[in-house]
Amino acid sequence: MKKQKGFTLINFLRKTIKGNHSGFTLVELLVVIIIIAILATVGLVTYGSVQKEARKVKRMGDLAAIETNLQLYYQAKGKYPNTSISSRSECALWGSLSPNDVIKDTTTGDTLVPIFMKSFPSDPSMDKANNTSCYVYASDGTNYKLIDININEFSQSDYSSNRNLIDPSKDGGPTTSTSPTSCDGAGDGSAISAWAVYSSPNSRCW
Repeated sequence: MKKQKGFTLINFLRKTIKGNHSGFTLVELLVVIIIIAILATVGLVTYGSVQKEARKVKRMGDLAAIETNLQLYYQAKGKYPNTSISSRSECALWGSLSPNDVIKDTTTGDTLVPIFMKSFPSDPSMDKANNTSCYVYASDGTNYKLIDININEFSQSDYSSNRNLIDPSKDGGPTTSTSPTSCDGAGDGSAISAWAVYSSPNSRCW
């Protein structure tokens, strides 16, 4: 017995042409157009989701790589690049610096790049002028904190997808007090605005 072929757009068009030598009817054309539109929409949504996930993975990789290379710097210099806890970034609000100058010891001029890291990465969605998706670094020499702030394509669930990276000072919890409870990582998850890596509890609340 000959196996019956399943429905495909090509088979549909072939059968339509064979059964209607005068050409397509308006209804048939509309059906084809709708099918193509649905397939295109599904393809675009899927592609967009894959691309967004790839950017998320890059951010996690960037933060991990910078964290590793800061430890190498510390082992070699006995301290982290000191900014006197002044925040530095490529974005306008924190200096509009060149990428390789973001992590720089402002007391000695030493930089993480290129000795300890070949080049400094940028968030794949960074908007310098609007200060979104920015890698921001600060250190007192003894400790440091690096954040990726205001990630413009992130929802709260995106931030929460990696709870180890949620910035405890920007997790939706109280921030007006100077007590430890103002930065205890116990926010309600409704106003997370950054991912972060930091050297110790002493810098987690910067």
